[in-house]
Amino acid sequence: MRDKIFFAHDDMKIINDDVFTTNQVDNDSIDLIVTSPPYNVDIKYNSHDDKISYLDYLEFSRKWLSRCFEWLKDDGRLCLNVPLDINKGGQQSVGADITNIAKKVGFKYHSTIIWNEGNISRRTAWGSWLSASAPYVIAPVELIIILYKNRWKKDNKLKSDTTKEEFIEWTNGLWTFNGESKKRVGHPAPFPIELPRRCIKLFSYVDDIILDPFMGSGTTLIASCLNNRKSIGIDIDKEYCKLAKKRIIEEAKIDGIKKFIR
Repeated sequence: MRDKIFFAHDDMKIINDDVFTTNQVDNDSIDLIVTSPPYNVDIKYNSHDDKISYLDYLEFSRKWLSRCFEWLKDDGRLCLNVPLDINKGGQQSVGADITNIAKKVGFKYHSTIIWNEGNISRRTAWGSWLSASAPYVIAPVELIIILYKNRWKKDNKLKSDTTKEEFIEWTNGLWTFNGESKKRVGHPAPFPIELPRRCIKLFSYVDDIILDPFMGSGTTLIASCLNNRKSIGIDIDKEYCKLAKKRIIEEAKIDGIKKFIR
């Protein structure tokens, strides 16, 4: 329905809807998904409970991954930003568990990029301080898991825009850049634009359709606009849709405001 389309401009669209039930994305229509879902670490989102049981969280992950699998084209890809592990509320191997769920859904595994966030600490406790009794080990890194639907190799006739230097650097599976400021963006869990920018340029062609099913503050859509891709963002929270719209207008420098739906 039209009222689910919160904002649209040329080849970009924001959908204010539930990722589990929306009918605003066609099956087999998306070239690349770049997203960072809720981590279940009690972040205070407006419209999402980020503190559920781990089994419920894994079921939540299975449900949204199943929708993404349906939306992707046969050669579609998913760049999934998740923690390596967490220790808030218990030690959990989040990255490994979500990878296994994705494969059960039908995704095929390609590789994992380690994102070294220079300014971020994932530590919430030390365990047994200065003692071998029960120390906690937490790596200050996140994962970008690269998955695909059925076929990894894409048609070679379309336009790539990755430079030689970018290709050499980014195909090294250790990426180092800082995280994003919550205060600057105005969202409780933003990721930096460098993350979707690299994923978009490395894993999609110019004019491909990029989707972020957990759009949040709109960073993936901004990166898509700035790099000549079409894009769709979904978020259940209207305030985050408003924030994403504002950021896209300001940071992607979109012209023709009269074309906006609202």
